[in-house]
Order: sequence, then structure tokens, then C-alpha cells
Amino acid sequence: MNGSEGVRVNAPSAQMRPGAASAKAAWAFVLLGLVAMYLPTYWEAAGSTWQSEDDAHGALMVLIVLWLFWREHTRILESPTVPQHFLGGAVFALGVLFYVYGRALESRTFEFLSPALVVTGILLVLKGRNALAAAWFAIFYILFTIPLPPVLVDTLTGPLKQWISEFVEVVLYAAGYPIARNGVTITIGQYQLLVADACSGLHSMFSLSAIGTLFMYLMKRASRLHNVLMLLAILPIAFAANVVRVIVLVLITYYLGDEAGQGFLHGAAGILLMLVALAGFLVLDHVLAARLGGRGRDRAAAAADPAR
Repeated sequence: MNGSEGVRVNAPSAQMRPGAASAKAAWAFVLLGLVAMYLPTYWEAAGSTWQSEDDAHGALMVLIVLWLFWREHTRILESPTVPQHFLGGAVFALGVLFYVYGRALESRTFEFLSPALVVTGILLVLKGRNALAAAWFAIFYILFTIPLPPVLVDTLTGPLKQWISEFVEVVLYAAGYPIARNGVTITIGQYQLLVADACSGLHSMFSLSAIGTLFMYLMKRASRLHNVLMLLAILPIAFAANVVRVIVLVLITYYLGDEAGQGFLHGAAGILLMLVALAGFLVLDHVLAARLGGRGRDRAAAAADPAR
């Protein structure tokens, strides 16, 4: 009897091995397919799109997406398997269609959006909605790898430059500097500075939104109000950081001349932009956690203990 019982205990594990092996083979095939499909896209972007100052953050966004998927890969693989073949197949086909359209017509927007749809479709087909729930943020973050469409850039750049110029003039005039403005041309002392398209801050706001969103996801604050306020504050903080950047560049030009304002210190001001924005995120998060953190903990405790 002991011998037969031993056989019965070992039999299920022996039967599970072929299934586990086939699952690993399926995932390996999927990964190879994704690499073969999208490596040319990102390789070309590394030599073209990501070389520009406006879209230089794209490579970092792709690395963050890969890290997010690796971070959640255990939850994805261990989630219950309830395949959604029809829905997943439709989303996958749409993603492939976007990829083909983007490659054929050199539309970066469609080509870079394609991975989000393709991966969503694959997860639905192989695992189901539970795996998709585990990977939702990584899939969402793929959107930050997409270069901003030229139409959107052209539409928003003009108003942003105008607003930034007005803010800079108001702040420096209040501080006592001899400053005047004509449209997006700022005159301070003997110098005239044109707020160029790059100084509109549109691309900086996009990349800072990516950083702020990642920060919120990693912090996982319990308070919904905290998360909503942080989300609403991302764009204003990014805009304010860009205003600080332009003010610094104007003051550098005023005190040190045109060469300093357009040289190394111009690039350093970009680093300042990131530091100011990150400081704004951290300060706001700390303040909201101090004011709202208790409520979030109470809700979390109540959810964990229904008797409360």
C-alpha cells in the first residue's frame, strides 16, 4: 500500500511537467516574436527619433516598461488562466494592423502604440483578464514611449510659449528686473531672448508626467484623494518647473551674457527642470501623506478587517 500511495502522490507532479514545459515554450515563443517584431522599431528610433532633444527620453521610457513587466512577471504567470480568445485575438489583430500601418507609412504614433495592443491581446489569449490586471500599468506606460504627434505639438507649442513668457515677465518684473515682453520675445537689460519651441516645455511636461505617474504607482498611496490630487498636480508642477527653467536662463543671460545662456548652462538648466519637478512631487506627496495618510490607512484597515 505504501508503495502504491507513493505512486499516486508522484503521479500528478509528473503529469504537470509537460504542461509547465509547454507553457514555458509558449512564453519563450511570445518573447522571441515580440523581440523580432519591435527590435527594428526601437533600433531605428535610437538612431533617429531619440537623437533629438525633444524625444531623448524615449529610450528611458522603453527601459522602464521592460522593468515594469519584469517586476510583475511572477504575478502575470501565476494568475489564474481563463483565456479570452475572441477579445484577445481582436485586440492582437488591431495591434498588428497598427504596426503594419505605422511601418508602411512611417507613422511613429501608430507604430509605437502597437506594442500596447499586441501585448494586451497576447495576455488575454494566453492567460485572461487576471494577467491583464497584473500588467495594466506596464501596458499603460507604453504610451509614454510614443513620440508626441506633430499635429499636437504644433497646436500646443504656441499657447505654452505665450503663457511661459507671461509668467517669466510677471515674476522678474515683480523682483525688480528691467524686463519687457513682446509676444514671446523677452527683453531684459540689453538682451533680447526669443522663447523658442523647445522652451515651450511640452516635451518636458510629457516626460515629467511619465516620471510623476511612475512615482505615484510605486508609492501606492492608500488614499484615493491623495492619488487624484497627485495626478491633477502633475501637469501644473511640470509647467511650473519649466517656468523656473526659463527664468534661470533669462537671469544667466542677464548676468553672464548670451554665450553663457546658450552654452553649457543652457543644458544644465534642463537638469534643474527635472530637479525642481521631482522636488515638487516629493513635497506634495509628503504634505498629502501627512494630511490624508491616516484616512487611507483607516480604509485599508477596515477593508482588511470587516468586523471594524
